[in-house]
Amino acid sequence: MQADLPRGDLVAALPRLRRYARVLEGDFARADDLVQDTLARAWEKRALWQAGTDLRAWLFTIMHNLFVNQRALARRDARNVSLDDDDGAGLQVPVEPTQQLRVELAELLRDVERLPVEQREVVLLAGVEEMRYEDIAAALAVPIGTVMSRLSRGRERLRRMRDEAPVSLRVVRTNP
Repeated sequence: MQADLPRGDLVAALPRLRRYARVLEGDFARADDLVQDTLARAWEKRALWQAGTDLRAWLFTIMHNLFVNQRALARRDARNVSLDDDDGAGLQVPVEPTQQLRVELAELLRDVERLPVEQREVVLLAGVEEMRYEDIAAALAVPIGTVMSRLSRGRERLRRMRDEAPVSLRVVRTNP
């Protein structure tokens, strides 16, 4: 007998999956494809999900594994791709905040993109998705100590990037 995935929990996880996929992929279309692939894989493997466990962590694990596998496949296929092919896609700000906030967010996203992928994943899962260390460790299949180390190094690297930015590029916040 195949287990059914809890529909409410599945639907509730979609915005978080999309947000994490956008950060991993850096492109809205590829991120949506990753979410779709994740959901398709989850449906195929639904018998492996154990009722009572955290569905969100299970879905993030599937997404992480798919992303890593797709990245490895892309590296192997890189020999057949033109180096001139640059779509210019990057993280885009999905909202229209004030100009100053938009610049600050763009700078932060630029800095997050510069983090090594291992640190970026942990920083985003902890900071944006508010996942517990245990859930992050399970999703990424690494020890909790590794999660804490990557998070610490990622945060420190972001601080250094912010401190090292030329003064002319820093946004100075003024009180209105």
